[in-house]
Amino acid sequence: MRNKTILLVLMAISFAATSLSAQHTKKIIQLTGIVISKDSLQPVAFTNILLKGTSRGTISDFSGYFSLVVALGDTLKFSSIGFKTEYYPISDTLTQTSYSLIQTLGRDTVRIDPIHITRWPSYEQFKFAFENMAVPEGDMENAKKNLKRMEVDNSVEYRADASLNYKWQQDQFKSKLYYAGQLPPNNLLNPIAWAKFIKAWRNGELKIER
Repeated sequence: MRNKTILLVLMAISFAATSLSAQHTKKIIQLTGIVISKDSLQPVAFTNILLKGTSRGTISDFSGYFSLVVALGDTLKFSSIGFKTEYYPISDTLTQTSYSLIQTLGRDTVRIDPIHITRWPSYEQFKFAFENMAVPEGDMENAKKNLKRMEVDNSVEYRADASLNYKWQQDQFKSKLYYAGQLPPNNLLNPIAWAKFIKAWRNGELKIER
């Protein structure tokens, strides 16, 4: 009986050692890829990518790219706010040491019943407020006031301050550097420039200073 018990203990220890050895010799691979949405094919930034059943994983960057070391037989869990959670099992028949993956996530849209918001809790209060409200001035009066205000604003002569003059000078300098070693554009044969000139002439916008 004692020999039988010892034999069983030795068999259990051998089985545990074999299981641990198989786990330690499990093949690992380098997995890289991107996460995109199914509808727009746009990258899904900052997606949580975890090994199912563990707390180990990574997160995709702003362009949806990720890189992770996984073992054959593992399952990846992809989750992101506003998207449905997806799982991707790693096949145990892979032979190479690195693979690329394009994972798609579907939108997770939550629909709620429509909500009607009213200002007044009852019809009687609405009727009282409607009958006693102060009617604003007509649209025509408001339009005349706005036009009059625009005329006053246009009558004021605005001059460029120091910052605007500096910006104009820097733009001129950049333009000279851009066309250095070549002829600058000539608007003499530019039909768009001529059209603007004729329009301004007809509208009386051109003034001759003496």
